[in-house]
Amino acid sequence: MLAIFSLRLALGMLGSLFLLSPSQMHPRFFRTHFLTVLGLCMLTCILVWPTTVFLPAIIAVGFAFLGAIAWYFERSPLGWILIMAAGGAVFVALRQGETLLASMPIIDPRAEIARAFGASDGPRWPFTPLWGRIIDDLSAAALLGFSMTAMLVGHSYLISPGLSIRPLMLQLGAFFVALLLRLIVAGVALWFWTADHSLTNLNDEVVLWLPVRWLIGIAGPAFFGFLAYRTAKIRSTQSATGILYVVVILVFLGELNALLLQKITGLPL
Repeated sequence: MLAIFSLRLALGMLGSLFLLSPSQMHPRFFRTHFLTVLGLCMLTCILVWPTTVFLPAIIAVGFAFLGAIAWYFERSPLGWILIMAAGGAVFVALRQGETLLASMPIIDPRAEIARAFGASDGPRWPFTPLWGRIIDDLSAAALLGFSMTAMLVGHSYLISPGLSIRPLMLQLGAFFVALLLRLIVAGVALWFWTADHSLTNLNDEVVLWLPVRWLIGIAGPAFFGFLAYRTAKIRSTQSATGILYVVVILVFLGELNALLLQKITGLPL
């Protein structure tokens, strides 16, 4: 699960760069992003060796290294190509990782009992497995990536006080769109899950984890994200960055919780 989380974060951080302009952000910002992606992909390589995820992950490491070098130069056209190349490699690694994760048995005891008696395999994501996982991956990657990048953009104002507020506002706007998409994905999954399960059954461990996932991973980021947005509008960028720290922590905890629930139920709750 940690490998999936790392790859989603790496993919989201790479995608968020397309909303930033080198004319406004210093090349070191892009370089730092590539180095962070390199570290996340290296962690993935260590965690997944020697599975099929290793090859695309190590290719992503190579592209991230080249990207970090390319962004030593201002307005590097090769830098944008390497963003797409690294993103493609990370996406392939993520798909391989999701395939491995899906092949593992769901640990819901009732689903295991049902299998033993020849009943259905338990709840599943309503879309086809491929599209369901892609939607889940992209929505999670977007939320992780834009929250992290917004916080890092906020840091840029400490060393570049004259930086336009536009990059931060763009990242915050994209963050809210990603949060809405994540809410829809999780909401649809929860709707299908409740068709066979009761939310009042406190003997079900999923029911106990669901409020934590939704409060920490959805409601919390929405509330503090709004505070960060209002603070950024008055150009109190240091305060906005501090609030975005909280947003990032809540998003990380929420997405890790979501992966745990997906392991138990087979659905991206």
